Amino acid sequence: MSYAMAVALQAAIHARLSGDGDLSAAVGGAIHDAAPPADMRGTHVLIGAEEALDRSDKSRGGAEHRLVISVISDAAGFLQAKQAAVRISDLLAGADLALSRGRLVGMWFDRAEARRLQGGRVRRIDLRFRARVEDDG
Repeated sequence: MSYAMAVALQAAIHARLSGDGDLSAAVGGAIHDAAPPADMRGTHVLIGAEEALDRSDKSRGGAEHRLVISVISDAAGFLQAKQAAVRISDLLAGADLALSRGRLVGMWFDRAEARRLQGGRVRRIDLRFRARVEDDG
């Protein structure tokens, strides 16, 4: 198994999301790869949990990364959160991201779950993606 491209994959995803003007405008630039402050207001994006599975073969190391990217919002209703989630899906599903190590074979949208938290005051949408990477080194 190779977990070697995990940092490169996360950095490429963060760069893709934070470099998009439409998404940045929708969330006020709040795109995090670490937990935001607990008292944060508005709508923000969190690059979250990840599971990596071995996809190595005889020629090179590889992995399938199952990623969760969340949109969390205290805006009334789901509209603002869903607009940000749609943009994330558009940016990542089928993306051709350049990695600092290895290469991205493909990235696919898997599923999403939208729910209310904190007695309905907060909305959270978890987008799940699968990314297949191969090591070139």
